[in-house]
Amino acid sequence: MANPRFAPPARFLAPADAPPVEWLVTAGQTGYGHALAAMEARADAIAEGSAPERVWLLEHPPLYTAGTSARDGDLLDPRFPVFRAGRGGQFTYHGPGQRVVYVMLDLGRRRRDVRAYVAALEGWLIGALAAFGVVGETREDRVGVWVARPDKPCTATGARAEDKIAAIGVRVRRWATFHGVALNVAPDLSHFSGIVPCGIADARYGVTSLADLGRDASMADVDAALRASFEALFGPTVAVAAPLPASV
Repeated sequence: MANPRFAPPARFLAPADAPPVEWLVTAGQTGYGHALAAMEARADAIAEGSAPERVWLLEHPPLYTAGTSARDGDLLDPRFPVFRAGRGGQFTYHGPGQRVVYVMLDLGRRRRDVRAYVAALEGWLIGALAAFGVVGETREDRVGVWVARPDKPCTATGARAEDKIAAIGVRVRRWATFHGVALNVAPDLSHFSGIVPCGIADARYGVTSLADLGRDASMADVDAALRASFEALFGPTVAVAAPLPASV
């Protein structure tokens, strides 16, 4: 069921004396195994109180990840490596042209409410998309951010088409978050055909990107929009250098 109007989520702020969230951008393509190990280590350190929160922006080489609810039958063509991710959700695709953002926050100090956290992530993405004139929407029965497609044919029953532009899959351990979101900037959308994305097989629901919608946005443009929208909901950030080289 569609939400006719997006209601901005409440801000998800840390205490006033908390340090700013580290904002880390890694150039090139980062191997999934390297990323998983690094973000799990940081999430554990955050839970222990020995490291600051971090948002990590990167790109992966082409691959599929399976969440904890993934069904084997939804892997249609394993043309790329498949990783069991440990996050919530089902199958998704990551690859060049997609901005993956791993979010490592301390919900113990912010708010111990995972549903509100996911809603804040949706609001963050919707705010960033608005910078490019794209109206992102949420759905009561589907996680992620969706875009209405009046330019596509309706189904035989008259239902309108809509496409997913951003996926969300999170995990929380000892109130420290990891995994995060994936925003389609200009990936090869044909790569999604190897899976049933997020387990949604209904023909009304496809996958889109900023490029597919006619927005000529660079990754740097998207990063700037993401940072501004994040700070509006989650508080200040500080840019940091990559601790390790990217690894394919």
